Amino acid sequence: MSHRSERRGIHVDQSELLCTKGCGFYGNTAWQGLCSKCWREEYQQTRHKQIQEDHALAERLQKEEEAAYANNHQGAAQPQPAIAPFSKFEERKTKEKSRKVNTMTKFFTPSTKTPPKKESVPGEVLSTPSPSVSRKPLETDRTTREFIDFLKTLKPGREIFKQCRAFTESMAYKRDLGADELSECVQDFYQNLSDRLHTHFKGSSERVESVMDEVERYMMTRLYEEVFCPETTDDEKKDLAIQKRIRALHWVTIEMLCVPVDEEIPEVSDNVVKAITDVIEMDSKRVPRDKLTCITRCSKHIFNAINTTKKEAASADDFLPTLIYIVLKANPPRLQSNIQYITRFCNPSRLMSGEDGYYFTNLCCAVAFIEKLDGQSLNLSVEEFELYMSGQASPQRPQAATSPACSAAFSQMNESLDLLTGLGVRQERVMEGARRLESDLIDWRDGVEHKVQDVMERFPLEMHPTAPPTTSSAIDADNVENDHLPSPLQPQLFAG
Repeated sequence: MSHRSERRGIHVDQSELLCTKGCGFYGNTAWQGLCSKCWREEYQQTRHKQIQEDHALAERLQKEEEAAYANNHQGAAQPQPAIAPFSKFEERKTKEKSRKVNTMTKFFTPSTKTPPKKESVPGEVLSTPSPSVSRKPLETDRTTREFIDFLKTLKPGREIFKQCRAFTESMAYKRDLGADELSECVQDFYQNLSDRLHTHFKGSSERVESVMDEVERYMMTRLYEEVFCPETTDDEKKDLAIQKRIRALHWVTIEMLCVPVDEEIPEVSDNVVKAITDVIEMDSKRVPRDKLTCITRCSKHIFNAINTTKKEAASADDFLPTLIYIVLKANPPRLQSNIQYITRFCNPSRLMSGEDGYYFTNLCCAVAFIEKLDGQSLNLSVEEFELYMSGQASPQRPQAATSPACSAAFSQMNESLDLLTGLGVRQERVMEGARRLESDLIDWRDGVEHKVQDVMERFPLEMHPTAPPTTSSAIDADNVENDHLPSPLQPQLFAG
C-alpha cells in the first residue's frame, strides 16, 4: 500500500452528529441532518403548504369550470349541482387531515356516545380477539399478554390499551399509504400519547419513557409485517446495493482504515466476533428499540476491543473507523431497511439523545461513508482503488514480526507445503499416465474389433449340411477292411 502526503482521514466531529438546526439533539442522514423533532416540523410545514397549494388549484379549476359551464348554458333555469360537491369534498379532505393530530383528545374521558359496557379487567380483552389479531404469530400474542400485565399496574392502563389496540387495527386500512405517511401516523400517536402521559405523571420522564417503550413494543410487534420494508419504498433495492458494495470492498484491511484494534489478542478477537454477531442479529428483531439495543451492544464491544488494544480510553475518532470495519466484515442483512425502520417507527426520544441515539447516528454515518468510500479515504491512488474493486489485484498483507518459535513453525509449514506440492505434481503425472493407458486400451479394442470384422467380411462362414447318423456307433464302422483285423487282446492274470 503506497503512502500519500494527502489523506482524508475517517473523522467526524461531534458537532456533525447533531441536528443542523442547532437544537442540540442528534441528527440523521435520512432526515437531511435534522433530528426527528425538527424533521417532523419541516415535514408538516411542507405538507401543509402542499395541501394549501392543492386546495387553491382545485378552487381555481372549479371557478374556471363553473365560468365555462355558465357561458355554455345561458338560458338554463338554474345551474346543475354536479360541480358544487367538489369544493365540499376538498373541504372535508382538509378537515380530515387536520384532525389527525387530535386522536387523543378524549384519552382519559370515557365516551358518552356509546352505551355503558360491562366492567372488565384489561385481561378480558383477549377473550374475543379481532380477526387481525388472531392471524398474528405467537410472538404477537405473547407481547400482548405482557403489555396487558404491564398496564395493570397503571391507573390509565385500560384507556392506554384501548387506544393502542384501536390505532394498530386502524393501520390495517392504511397499507396503501407511503412510508412517510405511515411514519407520520405512528409518530403523531407517540407524540400525543407522550404529552398525555407527561400530564398524568406530572413530568416524570422516566415513567413516561417506560410506558412508551412498552407501547412501542406492543404496537410495532403487531405492525411489523405491514410497515417493515413496505412495497411503496425502494428499501429492498437499497439493501441489495449496500450488500453488493460491501462485498466489493472485501479487500479493505484494518491498516487502510487505521483501526486501532489488534485481533491477535484473544480478548480483542472475541469482542470483534461479538460485535459482528450483534449487528447481524439486529435483523432478527421486530421492535425498533430491540434493534437499537443490538447496535448499542455492538458499539460497546467495539469500545472494549479498542480499550484492550490501546490500554486506554477509546475516543470517537477510534470508534467510527472500527465501526466501519465491523460493518464491512459483517455485511448485515437488510441493513438499509433496518435503519429506515428504526428511523420511521422508533420512539423519537431514543434517537434524539442518549447512548442509543449516539450509536445509531454513528451507524448511519458508517453506512454513508461506505457508500462514498474512495481511494483517497484509504490512502490509495485511483488506479489502485479501481484494481482492487475490480478484483484484478489484491493488496499485500503486512507481515508482523515473529518469534524464533514462530519462524521454525513457519519453516516447517513451508516444507510441508512444498512436499504437498511435489506430491500433487507426481499424482498429476500418474493420473496422466493412467488416462493415456485408458486411451490406448480403447484404441486397441477398437483395432481388434475392426480386424475381426474385416476377416469375417473376407471369409464369410459357410454352413454345410451334416450327414444323417448311422446305426453303428463303432469307431471303425466306415473301415471296410475291419474284418481282416486280428482279434483284440484279452487281459491275462498271472499268479505270483
